[in-house]
Amino acid sequence: MSTTDVNSDSSNWTEIITPKRSLFHIGLKEIWHYRDLIRIFVKRDIVSSYKQTVLGPIWLFLGPVFTTFIYIFVFNNIASISTDDIPAPLFYLAGITIWNYFQSCLGGTSSTFTSNAAIFGKVYFPRLVSPIATVISNLYRFFIQLALFLCCWAYYSSQDMVHPNKYLLLLPVILLLMGMMALGLGIIISSLTTKYRDLTFFISFGVTLLMYATPVIYPVSAIPATYKKFILYNPVSPLIEAFRFGFTGSGTLSLAGIGYSSIFALLTLIIGIVLFNRIEKNFADTV
Repeated sequence: MSTTDVNSDSSNWTEIITPKRSLFHIGLKEIWHYRDLIRIFVKRDIVSSYKQTVLGPIWLFLGPVFTTFIYIFVFNNIASISTDDIPAPLFYLAGITIWNYFQSCLGGTSSTFTSNAAIFGKVYFPRLVSPIATVISNLYRFFIQLALFLCCWAYYSSQDMVHPNKYLLLLPVILLLMGMMALGLGIIISSLTTKYRDLTFFISFGVTLLMYATPVIYPVSAIPATYKKFILYNPVSPLIEAFRFGFTGSGTLSLAGIGYSSIFALLTLIIGIVLFNRIEKNFADTV
């Protein structure tokens, strides 16, 4: 749905709600007009996540810390998986920090229609506002976990155990591509779940399976040549490797891989918007 302003001298209405004419319609101007609503949704997502909890946002620190300890014990000590000469705590924390952002964005945006069905059925606003707000609200969680990573990184840097380089400036680009990819995939899944509810069960463990196909707990260099190409087909892989390489100087940096991720993110977002616009017209009949 979109709004069209009309002159007051030709009608008593100030706005007329009409169907979209194009599946590729994004309505950036309209989304910007509802920027205050995005801010409200972002605040709602952040507050509701830790409402009536004892530790509140501290869980954002505890989660990565406990996960890092488990990864060190299982994958580094027992399985003896290489960390590319990066200190194990820093290696795992780097992967967890950037992966958690993608996972949270994908999980939140993939339930856009089902979790907001009551609001969508009663009040008009650009529907893309909701998944966009999810991606933005998860930046809050990411930067808290990034602060934890930077503390660990600063310690190992002071010990001259890692060698950061200019590619750490790619962080905004990595975040943008992660957000675009999660937004695109999320609204595709959200659009399909309005008709095929089975996908809601798939997403719960599908993201976990995807993590094992992403170099979060292992470096690309540790993958046998026979299987390496399959990991590199994963568009998230070059971004996580670039994040590690920029902050530690170890690992694999592929500008071609980042280019591939950029194209994938853009195409996914376009396909997602097309499906989203198509389903939006009659989702109330299927949700």
